[in-house]
Amino acid sequence: MMLKMLPFKLLLVAVVLCFFEGDAKFGESGARRRRCLNGTPPRRLKKRDRRVLSPEAPAGGEAMCRGLYPRLSCCSRSDAQGLLHAESKILSVTNNTECAKLLEEIRCAHCSPHAQNLFHSPEKGETPERELTLPYLCKDYCKEFYYTCRGHIPGFLQTTADEFCFYYARKDGGICFPDFPRKQVRGPASNSLDHMEEYDKEEEISRKHKHNCFCIQEVVSGLRQPIGAVHCGDGSRRLFILEKEGYVKIFSPEGDILKEPFLDIHKLVQSGIKGGDERGLLSLAFHPNYKKNGKLYVSYTTNQERWAIGPHDHILRVVEYTVSRKNPHQVDMRTAKVFLEVAELHRKHLGGQLLFGPDGFLYIFLGDGMITLDDMEEMDGLSDFTGSVLRLDVNTDLCNVPYSIPRSNPHFNSTNQPPEIFAHGLHNPGRCAVDRHPTDVNINLTILCSDSNGKNRSSARILQIIKGKDYESEPSLLEFKPFSSGSLVGGFVYRGCQSERLYGSYVFGDRNGNFLTLQQSPATKQWQEKPLCLGNTGTCRGFFSGPVLGFGEDESGEIYVLSSSKSMTQPHSGKLYKIIDPKRPLVPEECKRTAQPAQILTSECSRHCRNGHCTPTGKCCCNQGWEGEFCRTAKCDPACRHGGVCVRPNKCLCKKGYLGPQCEQVDRNIRRVTRAGILDQILDMTSYLLDLTSYIV
Repeated sequence: MMLKMLPFKLLLVAVVLCFFEGDAKFGESGARRRRCLNGTPPRRLKKRDRRVLSPEAPAGGEAMCRGLYPRLSCCSRSDAQGLLHAESKILSVTNNTECAKLLEEIRCAHCSPHAQNLFHSPEKGETPERELTLPYLCKDYCKEFYYTCRGHIPGFLQTTADEFCFYYARKDGGICFPDFPRKQVRGPASNSLDHMEEYDKEEEISRKHKHNCFCIQEVVSGLRQPIGAVHCGDGSRRLFILEKEGYVKIFSPEGDILKEPFLDIHKLVQSGIKGGDERGLLSLAFHPNYKKNGKLYVSYTTNQERWAIGPHDHILRVVEYTVSRKNPHQVDMRTAKVFLEVAELHRKHLGGQLLFGPDGFLYIFLGDGMITLDDMEEMDGLSDFTGSVLRLDVNTDLCNVPYSIPRSNPHFNSTNQPPEIFAHGLHNPGRCAVDRHPTDVNINLTILCSDSNGKNRSSARILQIIKGKDYESEPSLLEFKPFSSGSLVGGFVYRGCQSERLYGSYVFGDRNGNFLTLQQSPATKQWQEKPLCLGNTGTCRGFFSGPVLGFGEDESGEIYVLSSSKSMTQPHSGKLYKIIDPKRPLVPEECKRTAQPAQILTSECSRHCRNGHCTPTGKCCCNQGWEGEFCRTAKCDPACRHGGVCVRPNKCLCKKGYLGPQCEQVDRNIRRVTRAGILDQILDMTSYLLDLTSYIV
């Protein structure tokens, strides 16, 4: 009998095993989604406990939460009471009726069967920048919540809607709040139920392409609004980090930030703190021959008016500096020489980036300043350079002009356009980069810029800057609608050694942390767009947080990303990240380079020119009142008389017996003293001869 029943028992065991295995597979995503904050499965409510209430009913507290989640819930009666008490300080600060309704809904997020995923990122864990106790919100719901409760909850006025939703909106396509049926839907991203299928598709795509992701590694923290990072090309492998308020700090090869800033012009810089205000320190470019001449160029906005012609809000200024002769880690502030000044009416679309091309010329990128037709009527005093790319030759021996115009500029002999203009038609250039190793032999200069589209402000474009082009009508290299409402931030063409896959790609992104690459096809010469995947699991130990403020490049060609929280309570929240390839060693053998110590200037001009300044080509230009090859001879006009020596400009050192600015007057008191001295000398000589005679005798 037992033997007869054995096949039936074995079949029953197999069916049970298949059921549990199938249930595990089927419920894999459900298990991932349905977890309470403590990790336990949600509790299924009994029929007598289900109080089916409409989410819009005037009831509140536990009753409303049971109405939102009538079948599965993570809240018992005691849990709901504790939740209301714990968050009353944050979620009960408004008298606004509409905001109060949204807050009542958000209170119930802890009761959601997906509470664990709503409050914790499955990969990143708890994000420290999330200051408020809020779940991950759906995108449209997040903006609805921001605009409804703005001014009623502390902290909302210190940020914009995009920045707020950068931290609190779900960006990875995962489950977001509200995750229950809701009538007041503002858009397709207002409810998590609207995109569950898309979420599963994205998860499948993510699993397939995760092995192609790059990693992002935190290098420096504690910065204050970092906007860029550049190198000086002198072999020291130092990275110079720009902070918006007017500081340039040195990140050493040993991984330290030097205590004293390389450049401190915060008293000159007019910096904006509100969202969208672009004023501040804008850019820094080192001369290609910096190791010998120590020249660097800085652009910033200021309200220190050297002139006040016509209407303007502030001045965009470009200044030349020279590094200190005694300390290679500091700029000599006395060497400041104003290079260029542009009056600006508005605080957006400024541009201001500086870079040197392979041709040795300095390129200056200026935005349109948001000038309207009404502004055109008051153009007196405004610059003709707005919305243009300027190309200047700073390698000049002329002492009375800061630069010369390259003869190859398209408007060199023009009477209608300023000769400095290389191209025009830009609107809001969000950083440009020059490719120092272009693959197309027919193009010796490749400059890529991110910009907004003048005709359609909601779209963005990537431009390839070519001599003489007008980008109001010229087709873009790439035009697309941004992945989010954040503006584009231009990056760099990767020419590093650590990643072979990324070599030759133009890396850029937007303010909200979405990254893309452009790569030129060797066969068709066309640029192809591709998303840049940044992983945060497996071999990648770090993750990216915060809005993107800029990109950086070190001496090896490796690319960095700079970010910062704009919360007023976290002023030093800026960070510097490095993009690395997890498929390669962090520093491959062929990429190892020894950092040379930073050297002081040793050129002949820097050593001998004392009362003047050196040009980038090494000529000593004398200050007023000095002359000579190295400005060591003072000049007096009129010249010194009676053998006087000119020791300082218009200052003569006179011989005894002469007075006056040019030693033209005779001091008669000195004459009498001189005569008396001669008689004393005669008497002394006579006495000496008498003594000598007596000695001989």
